[in-house]
Amino acid sequence: ECWERLIHEAVGPTREARIDGARNAFYRGFVAEAVGRYYASTDILDASGRHHRGLLSADDMARWAAPVEAPLGVDYQGHRLLKCGPWSQGPTFLQLLALLDGIDLAAMDPFGAEFAHTLVEAFKLVFADREAYYGDPDFVQVPLGTLLSRAYNDERRALIGETASMDLRPGAVPGLAAQVERALAQAARLAAPPAEAAGVGEPTVGRLGAVGGDTCHVDVIDRWGNMVSATPSGGWLQSSPVVPGLGFPLSTRAQMFWTVPGLPNSVAPRKRPRTTLSPSLVLRDGKAWMSFGTPGGEQQDQWQPIMLLHMLHHGLSIQQAIDAPSFHTEHWNSSFWP
Repeated sequence: ECWERLIHEAVGPTREARIDGARNAFYRGFVAEAVGRYYASTDILDASGRHHRGLLSADDMARWAAPVEAPLGVDYQGHRLLKCGPWSQGPTFLQLLALLDGIDLAAMDPFGAEFAHTLVEAFKLVFADREAYYGDPDFVQVPLGTLLSRAYNDERRALIGETASMDLRPGAVPGLAAQVERALAQAARLAAPPAEAAGVGEPTVGRLGAVGGDTCHVDVIDRWGNMVSATPSGGWLQSSPVVPGLGFPLSTRAQMFWTVPGLPNSVAPRKRPRTTLSPSLVLRDGKAWMSFGTPGGEQQDQWQPIMLLHMLHHGLSIQQAIDAPSFHTEHWNSSFWP
């Protein structure tokens, strides 16, 4: 019924006008009104084990519109990788390629210990930077110019040694030392989650016996070669009740925020949370070549690079690269804990 009504209200002389009509009905029409009524009047069970009123209002929805942003990109081995901005973890993939540029991965056994060790130590470095610097760039200064620069990555590459590092080691960016110290202090305060804790890593509220869940990803390539890569995961469906009259739950991605102030990903009004969602596009000779992505939270920008590097350095086909054994590290604080 909701879907049919959106289609009915998507009227106009052009395709763009009809899309705008549907968006207006959603964000400034009957959908926003239903959401506002529900959260203003309903006590909802959440991950605390108690019931609370929601905070989202129809006015909040009316003030927002989906932006169009230029992607971030780096050149690597004759290809250009495109990613979303630092409100996602996507730039970690870009940092990783900049960090690995200059290491002879092609000479390594693609399934050997040296390749795995090199990648894991590189993952630790770029995700440490994610913790120290990433957030909504409309609200915080994210020094991507430095993080993706040759000089910065030449210096960071020297930290990849023959033995594993046990430390969280973000890089130093002039003017942001205090922010890095706050991020490291917060990481140090977090105790490892107890093994018996239910749903650790998945802050869900079990409904009708449902627990667990995972991200979804979709890639589409049409007959003209247009490519879409999307990771449209709103969070845990069973944690967010269905809004009456609409037939769908809302996103729970605000779980990604820190409530501790002074961090780049600290919660603020109208701010985007730093999500783990990370679709990918690759250009070859300036033309669309591949779109890809994966579920997996923190693993998204570990499994994806392994697949791409196997293709670029070891001659694997896309199917072989997908089927090949993969790996990841959980060295840093998970975005889902606490």
